Amino acid sequence: MDAVNLYSDTQTRPTPEMRRAMADAEVGDEQRFLDPTVNDLQERVAALLGHEAGLFLPSGTMCNLIGFRLHLGPAGDEAILHRTAHPVNYEAGSPGAVSHAMTRELDGEGGMFTPEQLEAAIRDPGDRYGPRSALVSVEQTTNVGGGRVWPLEQVRDVVEVARRHGLRAHLDGARLMNAVVASGVPAADWASGFDTAWIDFTKGLGAPVGAVLCGSRDSIDEAWRWKQMLGGSLRQAGVLAAACLYALDNHVERLAEDHRNAQLLADGLRDLGLEVEPAETNIVMVRVADAAARLGPLEDAGVQLTAPGPDRIRCVTHLDVDRAGIERALAAFRQVL
Repeated sequence: MDAVNLYSDTQTRPTPEMRRAMADAEVGDEQRFLDPTVNDLQERVAALLGHEAGLFLPSGTMCNLIGFRLHLGPAGDEAILHRTAHPVNYEAGSPGAVSHAMTRELDGEGGMFTPEQLEAAIRDPGDRYGPRSALVSVEQTTNVGGGRVWPLEQVRDVVEVARRHGLRAHLDGARLMNAVVASGVPAADWASGFDTAWIDFTKGLGAPVGAVLCGSRDSIDEAWRWKQMLGGSLRQAGVLAAACLYALDNHVERLAEDHRNAQLLADGLRDLGLEVEPAETNIVMVRVADAAARLGPLEDAGVQLTAPGPDRIRCVTHLDVDRAGIERALAAFRQVL
């Protein structure tokens, strides 16, 4: 029997129907704006997020990298974000390496910070000794924070503080559609107030490659230059964009199933006597001593997981894990822990 893969929602494989959509895609040279499938995807995501234009990119990490680069000066500017945010921990230091940026890392429950924390963190622009506060980044949903959904008013208040101080605002929407499904709040309500925002298709939406960064037409024109510079420009990319379009049409509402499975897992783990953090979407965080040492025995028992901290195990549900898989995962936890 195959292992239950709760390592990440990035582990999803394209469905047979998605593969057919990819095989049948109409394609052209995306660098010359001649790929109709890429063009369609970019326009649809821009409209979905309430922005003027979109840019198809190979990965969400490149969306963050280019998004930060658009908003930061040549050197010494500061990006403010949560200490658990993806650019801080999982993007190979790209804010510093590419944007020459300092990062100001805030704390807060569930991967979120408050407008008051942001207000206190913004530096005096007249201070020539410190870095200049230039950008605030919000991660929706929170990854290491446990799949938590930022409240809409909190997001709006954070952006308002940024605006009042002349900062730019970037939305890391890797799992934005999980927030949309969990909250019932449309994607544009979350994203339109930011200067740049993006969604990823390789997580719960189940595509093999791709994300779309959105912003004003001028910012996306500049983002194209960075896409070319970083080696992200493609040719007949419609075969990849077709998977993303299929996901938009068929895999958004089904994210609710992942959320139900995550809640089933969380409840079952609590019944085993384990400490489980609140599970709002498709990520379940379990607190155990010496978490990394537990991964091998759990994998031997048939479930693949990650440990993002010394006392936390992360479980992520997705379209390749059904209810029976959740029951098998619970059996593995029962056996090992």
